[in-house]
Amino acid sequence: MRLSISVDVPDLDQGVAFYRDVFGFVEISRPLPTMANLRTGDAALLLLAKAGGSLPFPGAAQGRDYTAHWTPVHLDFHVTDIEAVRDRAVAAGARLETWWEVPGRPKAGFFRDPFGHGFCLIGERS
Repeated sequence: MRLSISVDVPDLDQGVAFYRDVFGFVEISRPLPTMANLRTGDAALLLLAKAGGSLPFPGAAQGRDYTAHWTPVHLDFHVTDIEAVRDRAVAAGARLETWWEVPGRPKAGFFRDPFGHGFCLIGERS
């Protein structure tokens, strides 16, 4: 089995720029004008351009919402230099919600990307 991660964004070019500038993803292909395949190391990400308010399936009661939100499923990025990635994320438009530094545990930050999606940065154990 292979796991694929897909993320809806309201602006494809802005989404590609954010994940490139913060995490080093490289655009591998754009099979459709509304879809971009990104990779970094062993990680793959598929960005899909979907307008705010558009329905995820016919008859859905609620459309896509790109305001700040947190879902039970989110991305965790395990990084070596957490402070550098934190700073790049904020400079690229992410919002830092919570920063954790607990002795004996890895540093961690809870963020939302410019599209409202929650994600975490997890540092190395100190």
